[in-house]
Amino acid sequence: MTTRRTSEQGTSVQKTALRRRKRASSYGVVLMALAALGAVYAVLLAPQSLAQEQEQEQQEPANQSMQVEEGRQLYLNGCSTCHGLDLQGGAGGPSLIGVGASAVVFQVESGRMPLHAGVQQAPRKKPRYSIEEIDALAAYIQANGGGPQLPEGDLTDGDLQLGGALFRTNCASCHNFAGSGGALTYGKYAPELTPASARVVYSAMQHGPESMPRYSDAQLTEEEKKAITRYVRFLAESGDVGGADLGRYGPISEGLVVWVVGITALVGLTLWIGARS
Repeated sequence: MTTRRTSEQGTSVQKTALRRRKRASSYGVVLMALAALGAVYAVLLAPQSLAQEQEQEQQEPANQSMQVEEGRQLYLNGCSTCHGLDLQGGAGGPSLIGVGASAVVFQVESGRMPLHAGVQQAPRKKPRYSIEEIDALAAYIQANGGGPQLPEGDLTDGDLQLGGALFRTNCASCHNFAGSGGALTYGKYAPELTPASARVVYSAMQHGPESMPRYSDAQLTEEEKKAITRYVRFLAESGDVGGADLGRYGPISEGLVVWVVGITALVGLTLWIGARS
């Protein structure tokens, strides 16, 4: 019996040792495969990725330089007559040194510039330049003195409720609570906001055109400006569930309709009833 137990214990030890060797050999195969994969990546893929990153880093300044040069040519052809050959300004327009890319986006994308004639306030028109050309002009102006420029990313990525509260506090007194615009002093006016793109709305807060105040990041943070931009675009894109918007002038237009249409209809109905009787 003792010999049999000893034999069984020896067999069990051998099986356990065999399982451990198989497990160790499996781990060894996995480690060797990982090492081979790492070697392939280090030899073939990593240098290529590093070269692509370096090439991209070299291309970015080159692309920026090309964009600035394109903007310079556009400026010389379409803007230098009024603003001077070196952006220093002239008899027809102010200096553009240091105004920043934001001012270019507002003035050119809204069609206010180039200005066709001297007026009290530059009107909104169909843009003369494409978005790519506007960005090139903005890059050229930004390269000469710096200044405010639009942030990266979605400009309407803000809190809608916060944007509504900020708009009613800071903007509605001039632009109307529905963004319909309104009259100001000295022949100027606050324009309607519904045709304005998100870039134009945001850049207007940075640039402060005409009688509008300029809002720095200390007065309105980037998140707050994005919230206002989203609310303005919401006003432009939302439908009028109550029927005709009547210009969105609130109780003024609605009261006018009540008196002119409603009272007239009641008087006409009364006369008709009297004539029938």
